[in-house]
Amino acid sequence: MGKLDGRVVVVTGAARGQGEQEARLFVAEGASVVVADVLDEQGRALAEELGALYVHLDVGREEDWRAALAATKRAYGRLDGLVNNAGILRFNSLVDTPLDEFMQVVQVNQVGCFLGMKTAAPEMADGGTIVNTASYTALTGMAAVGTYAATKHAVLGLTRVAALELAARRIRVNAVCPGAIDTAMANPARLDPGADPEEMTRALDELYRKLVPLGRIGRPEEVARLALFLTSEDSSYITGQPFVIDGGWLAGVSVI
Repeated sequence: MGKLDGRVVVVTGAARGQGEQEARLFVAEGASVVVADVLDEQGRALAEELGALYVHLDVGREEDWRAALAATKRAYGRLDGLVNNAGILRFNSLVDTPLDEFMQVVQVNQVGCFLGMKTAAPEMADGGTIVNTASYTALTGMAAVGTYAATKHAVLGLTRVAALELAARRIRVNAVCPGAIDTAMANPARLDPGADPEEMTRALDELYRKLVPLGRIGRPEEVARLALFLTSEDSSYITGQPFVIDGGWLAGVSVI
């Protein structure tokens, strides 16, 4: 028996990185997974490998959400879970951030999360689950990622409000808050066919050895396991909460 047997779960940003690992783990635990992304070639290939459904989904477009959920209901007849994983990151100082760049990040990270809950919750079976991807930066500040941090703070607010409003239907809403994770967002070598991503991983481990108590960058599989916990009955009495997965980074800085 898998932890998600019989459940239908949509995972956004599922073509690669954290979303890919969430899709893989959820299928392994018995779920019917909908792989949702704008990276059509990668998303379709993953869905075919997993025996899942692929849908093209720009999370910032309400019409895309409606179409994706309609396709989910046609294929599986129900919806039990949503993982709002899709997100983008831009580096810039606050005063140098163009408004267009700010709004681009807001549209994906914040509006995308809002639209996901807004459109999925009415279609979701009672007792469903929503897992929103926030960030370590949703709970603290970090220079050069002000726009990203602002949107992730907003995701936590949306998570708490949704948890209150959907509790009567036993729909639980929680947030994962990853620190630095070894995906293309933190390791651009994963997007370069000529690069060695594992070499970059070793370099990142060395960098984070000095910053993170557990001494390395996180792995997307670890975030997937947390998302599984929040989607399964293992977390049946938990809602409205942020779950930090950062190797202890948020705990503070050691001077020893």
